[in-house]
Amino acid sequence: MSPRALPHPATDEITLEAVLHALADPVRLRITTMLAEGHEDMACIAFDLPVTKSTTTHHFRVLREAGVIAQHYQGTSKMSTLRRDDLDALFPGLLSSVLSAAARQAN
Repeated sequence: MSPRALPHPATDEITLEAVLHALADPVRLRITTMLAEGHEDMACIAFDLPVTKSTTTHHFRVLREAGVIAQHYQGTSKMSTLRRDDLDALFPGLLSSVLSAAARQAN
């Protein structure tokens, strides 16, 4: 792994408990929703979140370590992508159900 590579769980290492824990937080759910709405490869600074920069970093790390998102560096920006294919393969319908429930709750 290069010095700028970020650790991610392999698909078979992603657990339901970790995913549910990551998605249970409103800020992390908001990040996931934004990525699901087609904002692929989005820089962390592009998210308008109601928390400090250090807290934002924590939320992205939890999502990455749970296997919900993948992150990579593009220049000096850390880019995030939703791991929808991996999550759908492991837990069919889970992500769609959670995102639908979040949308209903937001309205």
